[in-house]
Amino acid sequence: MTKPRIKTYDRIILESLKLFNEQGERTITTNHIAAHLGISPGNLYYHFRNKEEIVYQIFLMYRDFINERLSVPEDHAMTVADLVNYLDTAFLAMWKFRFMFYDLPGLLARNPQMQTEYHQFVNTELRDILGRHFREFIRLGLLKMEDEDIEAVSINIWLVVKFWFAFEQTARPKAPITEASGHRGVQQVLALLKPYVTPEFLPAFRQLQQRYPATA
Repeated sequence: MTKPRIKTYDRIILESLKLFNEQGERTITTNHIAAHLGISPGNLYYHFRNKEEIVYQIFLMYRDFINERLSVPEDHAMTVADLVNYLDTAFLAMWKFRFMFYDLPGLLARNPQMQTEYHQFVNTELRDILGRHFREFIRLGLLKMEDEDIEAVSINIWLVVKFWFAFEQTARPKAPITEASGHRGVQQVLALLKPYVTPEFLPAFRQLQQRYPATA
């Protein structure tokens, strides 16, 4: 059975994401995208008025990915293993949409609609997701921290996750940035969390750390 053909609209978004990740968003024009897809610029403009509209749709994909994959489950209780699974997913999101975070201020400045919705997403949806995760891990007894510390630690973790691949690019300029580079980011986040891990769960936590050696 043959696979259904992807609509041109969706192909433009998916292939643009690939080009932006590989070559940088600022170096890619709508003409580059059209040539890559083998369509005319007019066909591309039929679907999108400009590159910023394509970038905005990619941002919506990123937001949906975060909301769907990082939400606290309603149908089963979380476990200790969920901690690293969520970190894996967070770094996977940054890898899949990494171009957005190489020059986020510039990208938002060129895209007012995305700027408004990005800040709304970070300050409402993402903040709620992170807060719920921390409170659930505290409830499980994995972490012990004061309620007023949750937001500060959440922000620190978010900063590491969001800018990890950009940091890797500058810290290791001669080494290729790969999805596996995110393993070092997971290790960094685990180091931030370690002071809050309860003695009961510290052995299991150390086992989780060993899954992501710093030299990966």
